[in-house]
Amino acid sequence: MLRMCITTVQGLEDVSAGEVESLGGRIVEVRRGRIIVDGDLDLVAKLNYMARTIERVLILLRHDKFETLEDLYRIVRDIDFSFIKPNQSFAIRSSRYGVHDFTSLDVGRVCGQAVIDSYMEAKGVRLKVNLDDPDVILRVDVINDEVYVGLDTTGDRALHRRGYRVYKHPAPLNPSIASALVILSGWRCDEILVDPMCGSGTILIESAMICRNIPHKFREFQFERIWDVSVDVVENNVDLDLIGIEKFLKHLRGARLNSEVAGVLDTIEYVRGDATMLCLKDVDVIVTNPPYGLRVAKKGLIENLYRGFLKSAEVADRIVVITAEYRLFREIALNQGYEVEERYVRYGGLDTKVFILR
Repeated sequence: MLRMCITTVQGLEDVSAGEVESLGGRIVEVRRGRIIVDGDLDLVAKLNYMARTIERVLILLRHDKFETLEDLYRIVRDIDFSFIKPNQSFAIRSSRYGVHDFTSLDVGRVCGQAVIDSYMEAKGVRLKVNLDDPDVILRVDVINDEVYVGLDTTGDRALHRRGYRVYKHPAPLNPSIASALVILSGWRCDEILVDPMCGSGTILIESAMICRNIPHKFREFQFERIWDVSVDVVENNVDLDLIGIEKFLKHLRGARLNSEVAGVLDTIEYVRGDATMLCLKDVDVIVTNPPYGLRVAKKGLIENLYRGFLKSAEVADRIVVITAEYRLFREIALNQGYEVEERYVRYGGLDTKVFILR
């Protein structure tokens, strides 16, 4: 049995925990941005291939309290690194949160030396360091007075970096968050789902991949350099009612391109249109990521957009929206008579909220 540390988006930990549990993981603890899970090597592979809402899967080698860099050196040196082959290279990826008298670079330097010294003592071999393309990635995350040391089974490309996004939208939505929004909506595969501001199609593509059980493609995972573990995946060729509406033709073409690369273009109907003038009937769920209007000059435009969209979207049974303009959105939604449920989500460097409206 392995203990894993799953990293995820702050504010969506419960959604990710539910998904991890559905894939066979045993939840031990849910913390801010992290989920501690017990499982086996098969679960490691399954989470990397199939989980939609998480960022990275680490095998937890040590979780401890510390005070100084010397403590970090001791903690890391005491770890058994025999899973690394003598001819393999490694790298430390370090991060630091809180107030300390050292930097993340210091953490990487000290912990890297601890790995080298530990392996030399146990195996009589000096491990090679390769910062650009290592066989083994060890992550050392310092959070206040705690340290997490983990074997990164995902790799430098976090799981939200899906390979299908060949069209680069100027304000793309994190696909892991997109999947979480779909899950929060309660959408079922036999319901009609609409994204009226679909941009490059991420929400619709993720919805299709969820229902068709399509694994993450177009990439390698770090665990494949250490263990020969695979996952048998049976994809479902289910028919879906997914509709994407976009005002700008350039983005609409990009959404179609992304959908084609993802292998789900046949499941999505893309239409050019205005989110404030939806002409839809029998819509079950709307999930969307509208513009946030972060520049002052656009505040009036964003208010008009939100008012028009929410008026036009009354046909839907459930609406899920993520926005950084949450005060404005909440006020408009309440004034228009919606039942409002909301949750805080830290999206990159932005404080956002996810709204579930009925």
